[in-house]
Amino acid sequence: MLVWPVSLREVRDDGVEIVLRPMARSDRARWQELRADNVDWLRPWEATLPTGPEPPISLNRLRRLLDRAAREGLVLPFVIEANGLLVGQMHLFDIVWGSRWTAAAGYWLDRRSTGRGLATWALAMAIDHAIFEVGLHRVEVGIRPENASSLAVAHRLGLPDEGFRAGQVHVDGAWRDHIEFAVTAEQLGSQRLVERLRSAT
Repeated sequence: MLVWPVSLREVRDDGVEIVLRPMARSDRARWQELRADNVDWLRPWEATLPTGPEPPISLNRLRRLLDRAAREGLVLPFVIEANGLLVGQMHLFDIVWGSRWTAAAGYWLDRRSTGRGLATWALAMAIDHAIFEVGLHRVEVGIRPENASSLAVAHRLGLPDEGFRAGQVHVDGAWRDHIEFAVTAEQLGSQRLVERLRSAT
């Protein structure tokens, strides 16, 4: 069942606390700092519009739009915290009910916070929540073939590779190929992805 707002929390064996939570008004300064510092880092991976960039919107308006969409069951928009510091965002989006009960996952992480397993744990937490708490049947993750770091996240989690998708998403000004990963409730069974990560350490 999709409930919003909701926060997710895991403490790794190394003591790092990872929290997925809704964006708050108090995040404004840190979020704007991260986005400004990571423009070049994120440009090759973030979706764009074929018609060109949209006018920027304020963080408060973005937060309100995301919260409304979450209450309508269309998206689960989290920020990622590591030991109390905002380091990125994790979204479950394109949530479809009806006969599908599926969602896609997307995320970004501050460049200075990469290499610590934070994206892997945050994605595991989001997928676990989507399948075990929300009740979705399937979660998809599309990754550009050039994005070695995100491919490594999918492989570390053991997400099944469903193959190449030509021109799947408009990114950085052009239609870009992606590799589609997806996991279903049946494939997970009773073991959460977070439990797999703990058992692998």
